Amino acid sequence: MGWLFLFALAFASLGLLWSLRVRGGLLTAAAAALFLGTSGYALQGRPDLPGAPAAAGEGHDIFPLTDARHAFYGHFTPAESWLRISEALARDGKSEDAVGVLQNAVKRYPGDPQLWVGLGNALVDHARGLTPPAELAFQRAAQMAPGHPGALFFYGLALARSGDRQGAVAQWQQILTTAPKDAEWRPLVERGVAALSKPPSGGAR
Repeated sequence: MGWLFLFALAFASLGLLWSLRVRGGLLTAAAAALFLGTSGYALQGRPDLPGAPAAAGEGHDIFPLTDARHAFYGHFTPAESWLRISEALARDGKSEDAVGVLQNAVKRYPGDPQLWVGLGNALVDHARGLTPPAELAFQRAAQMAPGHPGALFFYGLALARSGDRQGAVAQWQQILTTAPKDAEWRPLVERGVAALSKPPSGGAR
């Protein structure tokens, strides 16, 4: 039944964009990306369809972005529709539109830290690396939810996706020093530290 929920979420997401007066190419692109993704779920039993990611990097190999986000923030949040639209656009190669959706979202809901994390992720995808605007988005998220590990984790993931393995490991180790042993997301962070602590494959140092 998961695919029925996903189709309903896709329709709700498009309704949200329409109510915000999003029209033209962006609305068309969002619709195409969302329904491509939901069709992939219905056919394959998973919420995404294989495609070219907007940005290459080790972080993508370790963690599917949506799965990592759900581990830290859950599946049913006010930000979910915005993030689903943005991530669907990014999977479809429309990284600029993915950024635009979340720029609109943080203007409308500036106090939602998950939206700022999503904007940081989208900016990293679009630039193919960490940029000052992306860093600012992660900082805003951290300031809004002090003590929550989400912003720090995704900032570390952005470092990994930008080629800074040591920086990513340092961020994630910082999270683990205060993480509850039974935290649902703790194994995710431990797996990331273990993966990036290994020497990179295919090259000598």
